[in-house]
Amino acid sequence: MKVLIVDKLPEYTVSALKNSNCEVIVRIGLKDHALADAVREVGCHVLIVRSTRVTRAVLASSPHLELVLRAGSGVDTIDMDAAAHLGIRVSNCPGMNSDAVAELVIGLMIALDRRIVDETSDLRRGVWNKKEYSKARGLKGRTMGIVGMGRIGYEVARRARAFDMNILYHDVRTNPKAEADTGARQATFSDVLSKSDFVSLHVPGGGKTEHLVGEDELSQMKPTAFLINCSRGGVVDETALARAVESGLIAGAALDVYEMEPAANDTQFQDLIRTVPHVYGTHHVGASTEQAQDAVADEVVKIIRTYAQTGRMLNCVNPMEVLSST
Repeated sequence: MKVLIVDKLPEYTVSALKNSNCEVIVRIGLKDHALADAVREVGCHVLIVRSTRVTRAVLASSPHLELVLRAGSGVDTIDMDAAAHLGIRVSNCPGMNSDAVAELVIGLMIALDRRIVDETSDLRRGVWNKKEYSKARGLKGRTMGIVGMGRIGYEVARRARAFDMNILYHDVRTNPKAEADTGARQATFSDVLSKSDFVSLHVPGGGKTEHLVGEDELSQMKPTAFLINCSRGGVVDETALARAVESGLIAGAALDVYEMEPAANDTQFQDLIRTVPHVYGTHHVGASTEQAQDAVADEVVKIIRTYAQTGRMLNCVNPMEVLSST
């Protein structure tokens, strides 16, 4: 079985796959036409990606391609309609990075409340302003609003509860485990927005969630509230967010993902949201801890090894579509 890897994974992933009798080809950084050409040239049966976009052209470039494996949780970077039409299965590694993302959310929440980024910047410039930075409200008794109570949302809720925060969540499904373990209460989207001191987004990307939070939604939040987005960039209308923060409609925001992110090899970030005061940003690193990457790599090896040895597909996200197209 030929496996093409186009995004960086831990080194041992390649050796583990080779030990499972796979022929592994690593070509980091390919995209668009170059990726389609490589898939056709290699004749791979499996394509492994992380953030690389897999288009219809890529999927259709080789009749040998059977499986696209996303070394992460979401599949919004893969053309799922095209995969179904072509009979190509798509699999992912859900839950492997939940702890890492949840840890970053909590870190950003504390940073926003204590204005850690601004404080550090002032200290580096030699400015001592203890009076200004003694105005933090604190987290105990505040309300964390979680939009999307899946694996990551649940881990955020557990950690927020450790700070004695109240948990509100909005999801299309009730999550009895989250409610039992954290005291979380399900609410409407509007109630989560209007009653929370921090609103953290944990929904998949794509058309259904595009600009889920825009001008109308931001206007429902408290003027003392903060928005945190570690899900997908398109979930938040950044233009509306910038206006909301600059006008004092909300107190601030923290983002790990952006509507227009640099390509993998770019070193410059020109998105105007970076210049807005009281908006903190990280470099789309929510899942990028050693622990999370090792867990994802282990899951990748498990999925490919199982498929190569038994033909059984673990974590397949489109089994019915593939069956109906053949």
